[in-house]
Amino acid sequence: MPELQLLRLDHATALLAFERENRAYFAASVPDRGDDYFAHFDARHRGLLAEQAEGRCLFHVLVGDAGEIVGRVNLVDVADGSAELGYRISEKAARRGLATAAVRQICGLGATEYGLSTLRAAVTLDNAASHAVLIRTGFRAVGETVLDGRPATSYVRYLSGGCAEAEGS
Repeated sequence: MPELQLLRLDHATALLAFERENRAYFAASVPDRGDDYFAHFDARHRGLLAEQAEGRCLFHVLVGDAGEIVGRVNLVDVADGSAELGYRISEKAARRGLATAAVRQICGLGATEYGLSTLRAAVTLDNAASHAVLIRTGFRAVGETVLDGRPATSYVRYLSGGCAEAEGS
């Protein structure tokens, strides 16, 4: 099972490979990062680490046995006990329960290590897999929104139990 690790500087090479290898796969369900993301990846990576050091975001990677990155799980806009959850799993590692396991783990970390009480997420209507992950991990739909011009559902998860009550779902 891949290990969830807080993003570090030495993840840069593997993270860039992950993003490049999965670019088209991710673009099918979320907006493409664009060429600029890849052209300035090192500077962007350092910027993310600076945001993390300031406590505004908590970026995580799922690292496989060979050191490859197979997923990302991020908490952004961390403030007042709340954060926005985002995640992506590589095409090769998809459909194995990794997203569900990683979201459960991040819920636990949010409650016990990061002092969070609430996680929010939003998923476009056509991303059935992500809707299923959120529901399995105890998130509840709370409304409609728009993500990059596409209709989406907003979700919320209260972390009092660290996602424990959703584990049997």
